[in-house]
Amino acid sequence: MTASFHEMWEELRPLGRDSSSGGYRRYAWTGADADCRAWFRAQAEARGLAYELDRNGNQWAWLGATGPQDVAPGDAVVTGSHLDSVPDGGAFDGPLGVVSSFAALDELRRRGAEFGRPLAIVNFGDEEGARFGLACVGSRLSAGALTTEDAHRLRDGDGITLPQAMERAGHDPDAIGPDPERLARIGAFVELHVEQGRALDLSGDPVGIASAIWPHGRWRFDFRGEANHAGTTRLEDRRDPMLSYAATVLAAREQARLAGALATFGKISVEPNGVNAIPSLVRGWLDSRAPDQDTLDTVITGIEQAAAERAARDGVDLSVVRESFTPVVEFQHALRDELSAILGKARERAVPVLGTGAGHDAGILSGTVPTAMLFVRNPTGVSHSPAEAADEDDCAAGVTALADVLEGLACR
Repeated sequence: MTASFHEMWEELRPLGRDSSSGGYRRYAWTGADADCRAWFRAQAEARGLAYELDRNGNQWAWLGATGPQDVAPGDAVVTGSHLDSVPDGGAFDGPLGVVSSFAALDELRRRGAEFGRPLAIVNFGDEEGARFGLACVGSRLSAGALTTEDAHRLRDGDGITLPQAMERAGHDPDAIGPDPERLARIGAFVELHVEQGRALDLSGDPVGIASAIWPHGRWRFDFRGEANHAGTTRLEDRRDPMLSYAATVLAAREQARLAGALATFGKISVEPNGVNAIPSLVRGWLDSRAPDQDTLDTVITGIEQAAAERAARDGVDLSVVRESFTPVVEFQHALRDELSAILGKARERAVPVLGTGAGHDAGILSGTVPTAMLFVRNPTGVSHSPAEAADEDDCAAGVTALADVLEGLACR
């Protein structure tokens, strides 16, 4: 691990970390988020980079420009990721990409690289969606994939709207919206990320290249029954939505298993949420992903059908709402092939190319900007957990790989 990487990692490590769980709670527009943003700005200014906060709260650090207004269309090379986290998330998801970006720039300066194109490092805001329930808010707004009106309707668990949260953090919520002129200046965006799986561990490679992001989405299942006393209501008289929900969780696992896909109920809300009360409402959120659209459609249809059949049996009303969806993302083949050529030449062996079921800012931007991703080996495959890990040598290999790529793209 390079000295610059290690120093940055140790500075960032305690920010937003919960002492009881060991995980991170870096939620958008909170104090922990502000601490991470201050860290990013300090890193940019320490390197003499031009710091900028865009209209959607994304942070930029520019080399060879003071901002996008100085960049010709399609000329900038951009790298970076995000610093926010899921509830009690791990240290690497997001931050590894940001820290590696600064470290890669340090490496290129040590090499004496001469930049022929402007370079920017970015921290996209609210990538995980932990607070407002929608992933990649910062990049979605910039790309026009999230309208200003829909963004203004986002609320957290305490009823605080996104505009209120942004305003309390000192950002103007009236400024948010599409940023096509900025994105038009970007010729390539490369995001480095810890692998969220074990493909590289199984192949024995420290670094890989992304081929595509599986189509994925989030669905909310509302099961409405009848609240009643747990100690006096006969089993045959109950309209218990928890039974319908539990059966649907099992059905989701079976549908995903049969299709070679993924389906997870990871969040639940219960009303009235009493130990001695039969629930009146059980609300569960489904996350599902698959290698292709047809497979995902089959899985979701099967889960909805199983839920409806069980709800009818239990005398429970069911409604299903799709809250978000991202179609399959094929990273630009030309840029992906260029990364393969650069890294293959440096290592005298082919770098593995692999798909992923996880969403990223690079996926959101891919519709308007040439994007690519690098993955760093995760020996356990665990992600979105304090157990998330990457070895020091693999982190160093990731920094070197990103430096090689940036040199190939921007130093010519």
